Amino acid sequence: MPDLSTDHSSATLEGAHSHGGPRYVSSRADRPISFDPADIPVPRGREEEWRFTPMKRFAPLFDLDTVRAATAAGEADADVAAVRIETDLPEGARLETVSRSDPRIGTVGAPVDRTGVIAWNAAETGTVLTVEAGVQLERAARLAIIGQDPELTRPAAQHILVAAESGSKGTVVLDHIGTAALTQGVEVTVADGAELTLVTVQGWEDAAVHASNHRVKVSGRGVLKHVVVSLGGDVRICPDLGFSGEGGHIDAYGVYFTDAGQHQEHRPYVAHTEPHCYSRVTYKGALQGEGAHAVWVGDCLIGQAARGTDTYELNRNLVLTEGAKADSVPNLEIENGNIEGAGHASATGRFDDQQLFYLRARGIPETEARRLVVLGFFNEIVAEIGVDEVEERLMAAIEKELELTGLIAVRTGQDPLAVPAAE
Repeated sequence: MPDLSTDHSSATLEGAHSHGGPRYVSSRADRPISFDPADIPVPRGREEEWRFTPMKRFAPLFDLDTVRAATAAGEADADVAAVRIETDLPEGARLETVSRSDPRIGTVGAPVDRTGVIAWNAAETGTVLTVEAGVQLERAARLAIIGQDPELTRPAAQHILVAAESGSKGTVVLDHIGTAALTQGVEVTVADGAELTLVTVQGWEDAAVHASNHRVKVSGRGVLKHVVVSLGGDVRICPDLGFSGEGGHIDAYGVYFTDAGQHQEHRPYVAHTEPHCYSRVTYKGALQGEGAHAVWVGDCLIGQAARGTDTYELNRNLVLTEGAKADSVPNLEIENGNIEGAGHASATGRFDDQQLFYLRARGIPETEARRLVVLGFFNEIVAEIGVDEVEERLMAAIEKELELTGLIAVRTGQDPLAVPAAE
């Protein structure tokens, strides 16, 4: 990758430098990154990266010794593992368990926060899922990450690499269920000419705590669709998306439904360091219940070498009840004026009264009208997932959450996907 005068992008994507001690950083590109936990100390909650996060809930994932011991015990004996992996792989998808010293591991970039560097150092093995060169998967490859630590006494680490080789095309689903305290590193490589859809579903039980650092590199004219679905547990998902070579394409989608007492935090970052690359980031969430807290911090860097960049990021939040709070912070850093386009938008609000009036004026009862508005709000992203089972599960979960609000009555005996979205 070409060097930038600020050295922002090369630092983020390649781990070119690190900084010790907590400090204020004005740009996500200036975050301290390193494979060494000494370079990224335990945060105090006052740092820009952590100011929205409930520190007490995530604190067990900051302690390297504790996480390393629990992870090592689980690697030695599956019966005491905090999480286990079950697989469903089509032909052309290859799964391996490798040592962290495997040359494929750690090639995308260094961890970007405390939970990420703990995940790297605490896990001695990694799971590698490869979509083989020239293969078009007939169905999605699935990894079910199953938490089996309901008391949260064994905070664990995990490292996963998803690699789409040249000329391949397929979908990979990471499905998180059960209960655990898990810090996770996910590396994603998309080769020139490959097309990958990666869907990560956080369907945890309410007590779960999950931090995940996604580090992504799209090479050449590779294409990535990155989808984050958060439905349960306290989660903090940090996708770092970058390019290597000219002409890459990234679509990043997110859907979340934050329930009472839950914290769901998503921090997508796109680093445009190469010419003529394209990215779209679109996250939508709904919140209901006392203490529900959703956080979205979107960042995009357009480096000096990234001429012809076309990028946009969008976040929308729909607050369904009193007591719920959404924080939405879009950021755009431009170092190059020779671009196709760049922009961002963010909004948080309640039901659209005009949509409700339009539907009720046509004889639709208020509860049903509210239901249609919410489903229409999510429809844009749900339709982009492209995995029937995930779409059905998501819509069913949204229907259930709508019923819990008490504001919307859910119809029975009907396929949620058959309901048309509001215009």
